[in-house]
Amino acid sequence: MSRWTDRRQRFRAVLSGKDCVHPASVFDPVSARIAEDLGFEIGMLAGSVASMAVLGAPDLIVLTLTEFADQAHRIGRAANLPLLVDADHGYGNALNVMRTVEELENAGVAGLSIEDTALPTAHGAAGKPSLTSIEEGVGKIRAAVEARADANLVIAGRTSAPGLTDIADAVARAKAYQAAGADALFLVGLRSRDDLDAIAGEVTPPLIIGGVDPEMIERPYLASRGVRVCLQGHHPFAAAVQAIQDTMAALRDGTPPAKLANIAEKDLMGRITRREDYARWTDAFL
Repeated sequence: MSRWTDRRQRFRAVLSGKDCVHPASVFDPVSARIAEDLGFEIGMLAGSVASMAVLGAPDLIVLTLTEFADQAHRIGRAANLPLLVDADHGYGNALNVMRTVEELENAGVAGLSIEDTALPTAHGAAGKPSLTSIEEGVGKIRAAVEARADANLVIAGRTSAPGLTDIADAVARAKAYQAAGADALFLVGLRSRDDLDAIAGEVTPPLIIGGVDPEMIERPYLASRGVRVCLQGHHPFAAAVQAIQDTMAALRDGTPPAKLANIAEKDLMGRITRREDYARWTDAFL
């Protein structure tokens, strides 16, 4: 659809630009509309947040591809915001990755990342993450590129090697995923500027980073190293959970609804539900 292509082109414009942006961490139609109204360039739907929003479950890869794609589509339907999604390990092997790309492309996402973490956690691993072989990661990236129908869809090769192994391994993986056709490289767990400098000096695709030391988050510096998207975590969902907890606890304790704190005003509720659009359609068609 043309609206999906437009969003993908806008996301590619961010990646090919000179600046580093922070994406809005979104999890449903309302959060995506708020992000759009606030002027965020892109939205980010993480697998961990989707698992909590859809299932109320932790990030243990129990969310299915269908559930994830459905949530991405709900977000894309509600807001004209380019959406980058965390497609985890592609929900299986390289053939599963092809199916993942097909489903998420049809859901309207602007970009997706495929990571080389060994998921789900194997029996006896005691919750300790590990990485697949570089060869398996390359196969998945090649499969993802092959599976997309719209060349504007961004495929990002993601690795947690900076935080799990060492920088030499991270460089090797980044270069391999670049050679496999990744449009961007997603690095998780960078510990220092030296680590970022070491990787940035060896690859050419734009970089996406997450899970980094807060002291590294200086956008002019990141931009100079080819970082175009820097995640800041997923605080909006946690803030929403706390707000629901506080509001329900206050009501349970006897606080009158009129005295509740931090309740969205009528105007804000009208804006995020696009009340004026529905009023116009009602006048035109009913």
